[in-house]
Amino acid sequence: MTQRRTSPLLTARALGRATLERQLLLRRSEMGVLDAVERLLGLQAQAPRPPYHALAARLADFRPQQLSGLLESRQAVRISAMRSTIHLVSARDARLLRPLHQPVHDRVLRGNFARQLGGVDLDRLADLARTLVDQQPLTFQELGERLQEEWPRHEGRSLALAARQLLPLVQVTPRGLWGRAGRAAHTTLDHWLATAPEPARRPAPADPDPQRDLPAVLLRYLAAFGPASVKDIQTWCGLTRLREVVEPLRPRLRTFRDEHGVELFDLPDAPLPDPDTEAPVRFLPEYDNVALSHADRTRILAPEYQGRTWDRNVAYRVLLVDGTIRGLWRTDTAGGTTWLTIEPFDTLTRPERAAVEDEAAGVLRMTSPDAAHDLRYGQVARSGAVRQNTDEPPGAPG
Repeated sequence: MTQRRTSPLLTARALGRATLERQLLLRRSEMGVLDAVERLLGLQAQAPRPPYHALAARLADFRPQQLSGLLESRQAVRISAMRSTIHLVSARDARLLRPLHQPVHDRVLRGNFARQLGGVDLDRLADLARTLVDQQPLTFQELGERLQEEWPRHEGRSLALAARQLLPLVQVTPRGLWGRAGRAAHTTLDHWLATAPEPARRPAPADPDPQRDLPAVLLRYLAAFGPASVKDIQTWCGLTRLREVVEPLRPRLRTFRDEHGVELFDLPDAPLPDPDTEAPVRFLPEYDNVALSHADRTRILAPEYQGRTWDRNVAYRVLLVDGTIRGLWRTDTAGGTTWLTIEPFDTLTRPERAAVEDEAAGVLRMTSPDAAHDLRYGQVARSGAVRQNTDEPPGAPG
């Protein structure tokens, strides 16, 4: 308790500016795309397009083809990791993060599918599923149908989703490539990387060891999202009982407290910008990690707007103004014209409105370079307005 009382106070605004700095959202970075993906500890990728919009908001001169090239060369992959949801991560981080989050996948397996899997030998299921998807990438429907040949009394969907929790399955290209259509077919991470085209293939890192690797990953989380509480860290990754991992790190960390007295941890040399630092307008995708990686999201979303970025299981794309989420946006294309609709949560000042419209023009140029463009203010938050084809299978956590 003494530690909490004597630690310096950080307001929600100060925390927001710190997180934006580390998330490359106070100014666009010149770093390479793969370096940025690793710096950010991956990008939420429940749908194909969000990682592209996430990087466009963070990197100078970003071109979607740069990220598509990393997926095609298998230097980056789309895989279930933190919170048992699909993330786009570097191949190197996939080997690290997927085993580290196996306890989360095990918990989902026990909680969501235990009743549907009575009598199924899970070791046998994992072995058979691995053989099937390494012979040929399969969608979950196809995998479920093949697994039903072994367990005909069980629902194929449940068998396939169990395989997803048991195995490190990646989505193969062309799924996830910019401007390309492709079904969500899967193979194992090892098989996908072992058959990567040269010279993109990298030597496999040392065998992952969660006990050894977890503390280092938590330090990377603080570098990307801090300062943060233990509950924040657990919200980001889905793992539990992390205080016992954080406490041994305390001598290497500095501590703060938020406006509610919650203890926050941080790296000793991590940046803490002045709370009055100007924050530029940014258009972020649905599921952006900056809005999903803390238990207390008031650093990025004011309490009065909580709940306005989701509609049941539909996430809306969000607009950052002065460092916090101040509205929603969507794009629509018809008749050779793409228009971007903005729904502010409150009245924008004249300078804010000018900055929003300038940034929107860049979003339209990337999204539809060959179409005519139009910008509108109107309603976005209606059911299904920005619904995209999510790659999270039915029944999986969102």
